[in-house]
Amino acid sequence: MPPAGAAPPAAAPSRPSTRRRLPLVLAALLVLVLVAVGLVVVRPGPVDRWLGGPAATTAEPTAEPSPVAVLAATDIGAPLPSTDGLRTVLGPLLADTALGGRVNLAVADALTGQYLFDRGGGEGTVPASVTKLLTAVTVLTARGPGYRIPTRVVAGAAPGEVVIVGAGDPTLAAEAKGFYPGAASLADLATQVRTALGGVAPTRVLVDSSGYQGPVYGPGWDDDIPTGGYGGAITALMLDGARKDPKAGSGWAERVPQPDLTAGRALARLFGLTDAAVRKGTAPEAPVEATGAPGGTVEPGTELGVVESPPLIRLVDIMISESDNIVAEALARQVALARGAPASFAGAASAMADVVSELGLPGAGLILADGSGLSRKNRISPALLTELLALAASPDRPELGGIFGGLPVAGWSGTLRDRYGSAPGTAAGAGVVRAKTGTLTRVHAIAGVVMTAEGRLLTFAVLTDDVPPSGMEPARVALDRIAAALATCGCH
Repeated sequence: MPPAGAAPPAAAPSRPSTRRRLPLVLAALLVLVLVAVGLVVVRPGPVDRWLGGPAATTAEPTAEPSPVAVLAATDIGAPLPSTDGLRTVLGPLLADTALGGRVNLAVADALTGQYLFDRGGGEGTVPASVTKLLTAVTVLTARGPGYRIPTRVVAGAAPGEVVIVGAGDPTLAAEAKGFYPGAASLADLATQVRTALGGVAPTRVLVDSSGYQGPVYGPGWDDDIPTGGYGGAITALMLDGARKDPKAGSGWAERVPQPDLTAGRALARLFGLTDAAVRKGTAPEAPVEATGAPGGTVEPGTELGVVESPPLIRLVDIMISESDNIVAEALARQVALARGAPASFAGAASAMADVVSELGLPGAGLILADGSGLSRKNRISPALLTELLALAASPDRPELGGIFGGLPVAGWSGTLRDRYGSAPGTAAGAGVVRAKTGTLTRVHAIAGVVMTAEGRLLTFAVLTDDVPPSGMEPARVALDRIAAALATCGCH
């Protein structure tokens, strides 16, 4: 490893991809309307089916002003940057001492998958929230974009007893409107239960969160994460991402210590019960067939009501655009459940790695401990991220295109809204860099796609995990300059 500040060694493409890529045209993959913390996807065809929206109408649309130009389409005939050209442009930027003692990078052509520049591209590096790109691709592969996570209430074993069964929906709200747009609500669930019971209110609520196993906090999480407002206890039942206040803004928010019991108590209050009527338990097995329960009762295990989360494509949007750690951990467990693995941190990590292998992505150096990137035990290579992005753009994998729905645009949205413009050397990236960022103390990363000045689309990933603790802002600017430099290529 060269010392900090030293010029990087000569780099050449190390792994030409065997996978040929068709052109990546983000505007054709996903047209976006940014709305609050969520995104409304208005793409016809399969996305419309995944979202479960209403049939298209023939009404004349209201005229709207032309949008500001952003994310222009690629030019499939644009020249390819050369390795020597990229070395000349990126070498001095990679030598910036703000990037610390270790920085790894990979740049590839989105059209062909060919690696164009590689410095430590195959080395596993602490990725922070860039991990969410891997979570998105694996859950969309394992579950599909249209899958919805159910929350059920079934009849308990004792008369008057009902059991709420969590299956991992992190967006469930107590009332009709919660923190997440389009979320299911306990109020709807309670109404269904009353109807199923013939208007008779339950007398006790059991909480079954056994769908998740293992510790509720991730391995390798910093000590302040459970109480610091960016993470929380990961349970199979929760309200509003475990927020104590559903009106809290995006990002930092105080979380409740026992999200499953908090949700059970909220349901009980809808039935006019006190917290004393709530405890943890396990739902009875569903009856195979009617056995003749006494009049006015229902058999234990009978479903009394069910609500469902928004489709996974929307949850992926939220996870990426807002870098929502709780949603990320819930989606990682959906990969485990889809693959028959334990819904735990370890089970999700193993299942995600299996999906990476199934997709033919380069798994060298991959170590996963969680799905959000809060863990310092995670290791992901820049090469894996660049190939993952190209695969997601491939027309033969339309279900993976959902990862671009929430991907922030430089100077425009998400975690890149206030970047690219104010710092010298970054303005060229505004509107043409689209990327996920990652930040932990000493760790800074960015991975996404960028349009060159000549219209060639590149995938890129830059990860550094040895930055001085006080160097967050200089490191971010240094990363932004690298992506902005790619936007100015040329580089022949």
